[in-house]
Amino acid sequence: QVQLVESGGGLVQPGGSLRLSCAASGSSFVSYALGWSRQAPGKQRELIARIIDGGTTNYATSVKGRFTISRDNAKKTLYLQMNNLKPEDTAVYYCNAGTYSSRTDYYTPSHWGQGTQVTVSS
Repeated sequence: QVQLVESGGGLVQPGGSLRLSCAASGSSFVSYALGWSRQAPGKQRELIARIIDGGTTNYATSVKGRFTISRDNAKKTLYLQMNNLKPEDTAVYYCNAGTYSSRTDYYTPSHWGQGTQVTVSS
């Protein structure tokens, strides 16, 4: 089991940057694939970044080139560096931990944080 707690959200102007952190507690952090998802008002939750076997990272088209996911196993922490933020990035951001299948290339989250609000507005 792993427990996840996000931090770092807030209000930022368009073009600005934020860094989200997700602190994990519990055992076997290093064995999990990790991801960040977000949910905007009136929209479904979407996976926007994942970090899987060997540190390979993948991004949704909407954030590719602007967001960077990383993990520090020694600190049991997951990060999301968000640059050049846009109003459409406004959402609640959730970190998650789960399993990855190299056979199907599918990541299945099984543990979620409580979420942190990111608002991009002038």
